[in-house]
Amino acid sequence: MRTIDDIIPPSRRKETGPLTGESDNRGPSRPRQSFAFPYKTLAVVALVILASIGALYYFSSAKVEITPSTVSAAVQSSFTASQGAGDLPYQIITTQKVATQSVASNGTKMENSSASGSVTIYNTQPKAQRLITNTRFATTAGLIFRIHAAVTVPAGSAANPGSVKVKVYADKPGDSYNVGPSSFTIPGFAGTPQENKVYARSSEAMSGGSSGNVPVIDASVADPARKALIAALAPELTASLQSQVPSGYVLVPGAATTTFEDLAPTLSPTNGMADLKEQGTMTAVVFPNAALAKSIASSVAGLDYQGEPLTLLPASTLQLSAPAGMPSAEASSFSFILAGTASLAYVVDPTRIAAAVAGKTRAAAEVALTNYPEVKRAVIILRPFWKQTFPQDPSSIAITVANP
Repeated sequence: MRTIDDIIPPSRRKETGPLTGESDNRGPSRPRQSFAFPYKTLAVVALVILASIGALYYFSSAKVEITPSTVSAAVQSSFTASQGAGDLPYQIITTQKVATQSVASNGTKMENSSASGSVTIYNTQPKAQRLITNTRFATTAGLIFRIHAAVTVPAGSAANPGSVKVKVYADKPGDSYNVGPSSFTIPGFAGTPQENKVYARSSEAMSGGSSGNVPVIDASVADPARKALIAALAPELTASLQSQVPSGYVLVPGAATTTFEDLAPTLSPTNGMADLKEQGTMTAVVFPNAALAKSIASSVAGLDYQGEPLTLLPASTLQLSAPAGMPSAEASSFSFILAGTASLAYVVDPTRIAAAVAGKTRAAAEVALTNYPEVKRAVIILRPFWKQTFPQDPSSIAITVANP
């Protein structure tokens, strides 16, 4: 029989074992944890992937890097260029500098001398023109020079005037007649049909004119001093001429001439000294690079040249010679010979290349570019990496050309 003491109240049953009535020492029970899906992590990963793909598309590109074709050819040919026009035009450029050096003088002397120099007389009439002794030639400033012997100027035309080179002498002594290169009219033809058809020009300065006291300089002092002035002028003239070569033009070695002229010495502010002066003039013929390169390529047999645009590279070792002399400022043509090795590079037109590959697959573009003689090597860059076709719009394709 169970007594009241044997009955365990419900509030105490959890403290005893299930059968023995002993206490449960396992401690309080814990709630079961539920698994949370990593939505945030997946969202971040997806965002990174989308951003990467977007960046690839944003920075996508279609590009072709071109290395131009080059050719080296031996040249030994004659050429004829036209001044300012034609398939092979040319320009004449010139520079002039004066160098001065103070030297010891042996006093002064009274001198009255007339300047002199050379002019080229031109005749655009269809008949020859004879000029008598002492024919006058006037500068734009009214200074008069004369010829001391009769001369006949050959017939010519406006496009190709007849010409003859003569020496003229100043009408009066004095250094005011030491004028630079000038244009001359013939006063005796004023009001006649010959007024605008016969004229003269000088390409060098007149010299030798002086009046009054001039310094006396011993030759043993003057000669080495003038040699030193010439040596100093030469590199200055070359640098000055190079700076005047127009953009896109080329100055071929041998296409320049240099002349030096002794100018009248002047008294120096320093007692017992005189200023010795030397004038240097350098004149050159320059050609448009592209036109000269094309003419050279056309003259080389076996080059298989089809008229593509070319450029003459600095590595060329050409030398120009002019058997008939360098052209005057009024000449309409210039004949010369080029000898040496010409290094030529094909000119790449980026627009032409972009149009050739637009809308093509990588493989088709590679094949298409092999038909262009100006392309030596082409590197195709398409981004993203899975993109294998160029855009249809050529303006969306970048073309870069490496230096040959």
